[in-house]
Amino acid sequence: MRSSNRYLIAAGTAAATALALVPSAAIAETPGTEGHSSIDWQPCAEAPEFDCATIEVPLDYTKPRGPKIEIALARRLATNPDERIGTILMDPGGPGGSGVQDVINGEYALAADAAERFDFIGFDPRGVGDSTPINCDAELLAAFESTPVPTTEAAFQTWLERSEATAESCRELTGPLFDHADNLHVVEDIERIRRAIGEGDLNYLGFSYGTLMGQQYAERYPKRIRTMVLDGNQDHSQTTMWEFISANTAAFEQNFSEFAQWCDTTETCALHGSGTVEVYKELQDRARAGDLTDPGSGAPLDFFGLTRFAFAANQPAAWSSLAEGLRAMHDGTPVSAALTDTISAAAETDPVAGALRQFPEMPMFCQDWDFRIDEFAEWESMMAKLAEEYPVTEWSPYAGLPLFCSGSGIEPTNPQGPLDTEGAPPIVLIGTVHDYATVYPWSESAAAQTGGTLVTYEGYGHTAYGLKTPCLDEAVDAYFIDLEVPPAGLSCPGVER
Repeated sequence: MRSSNRYLIAAGTAAATALALVPSAAIAETPGTEGHSSIDWQPCAEAPEFDCATIEVPLDYTKPRGPKIEIALARRLATNPDERIGTILMDPGGPGGSGVQDVINGEYALAADAAERFDFIGFDPRGVGDSTPINCDAELLAAFESTPVPTTEAAFQTWLERSEATAESCRELTGPLFDHADNLHVVEDIERIRRAIGEGDLNYLGFSYGTLMGQQYAERYPKRIRTMVLDGNQDHSQTTMWEFISANTAAFEQNFSEFAQWCDTTETCALHGSGTVEVYKELQDRARAGDLTDPGSGAPLDFFGLTRFAFAANQPAAWSSLAEGLRAMHDGTPVSAALTDTISAAAETDPVAGALRQFPEMPMFCQDWDFRIDEFAEWESMMAKLAEEYPVTEWSPYAGLPLFCSGSGIEPTNPQGPLDTEGAPPIVLIGTVHDYATVYPWSESAAAQTGGTLVTYEGYGHTAYGLKTPCLDEAVDAYFIDLEVPPAGLSCPGVER
């Protein structure tokens, strides 16, 4: 079963920026463009049943003849080569997710019909995985990773200082690549991959942050697309940090409310009859007072640690374990090893901690979004507003992502703006109603901006294609194979995951 923690994580301004960034000499056709692959595929070292390769691309597209970096690729061949149509290029998002590893380990895969007819290529974006990497000082990285979400002026200043020191170390150890990691550069890398594949127009499948790569590719190269499916969309038209953090918190609030309703009406729930919301609010108060411990490790659990644990409410399969954990916290009783594992898995859904463990996310995200806070008073005000508007959960770990860039000194080279994909073929977008990371309204907005067809998945989790949901998978595969656009308003029921 695929992990539920798929990654996380601009047109008017961005389109003009892209045109200025990439001069005509940089986008001239190159060998391997049509009808001939220029990729030297070899068996992957760790998984010889798959093919691996690298291609060279310009580090800086304003200097196309300057230094080069490598982009790593992995390929799974079509299962029915006699009926093969072509290739689908995929990125799993993040930013910082490895398309190479996800193709090899099957984390992201085509549904059965498309897998028969298409080779499937995943790539590691610049700075990530087996591509030319972004490097950072391990000690500074560990210090930043352990920095708590600030709740005081002093803690906020510590955050800013560690953010700046970490970014400076990464820039020093990485070199110019650190400042050339935005999505506009990734779009150009995708175009170089398309040419190297040598099949003509692009078939693209983007998940989560990979949808922003697809959206901006469609904006830059609308005439070079055959099919494009974007699952769990970013909305790069959001202009304020508040829009971003409130949307994520609203999704978590909704999902926790669904969990609480289930618990209050299901006799087998460990909190049945206790008032789930009331128990959780009491735990929040105890966490803030320093009177709450992790039922697995026995370590102190603050408000943000409790929230990370409660993030399991986003997955109905974890609801029973979540209720047991909350009951154990409330009563001060130990929990089983299995429940401890559930607690640890819930904490892994914290995108800020995840970003720090795979640090290419910092320059990518901070170059793509103009979200910065310089004063603690502004941050404190936003926190208070979240608690007022979402009175049960008060916070989502995704609300911390924009704070990630504060103090870093990284310039937003690909700031937000509305999309303009005029000239592109029909684009298919997928939105999951209970998505806690790339929330459903973002997919609605991206569909409206692109004029694309939105397919709604009525279930939970982050992204949906390829998870054996027949209604959705069959509609998407018909689009990939036969160019049959799903009917407007198609909505597919959720399945247990």
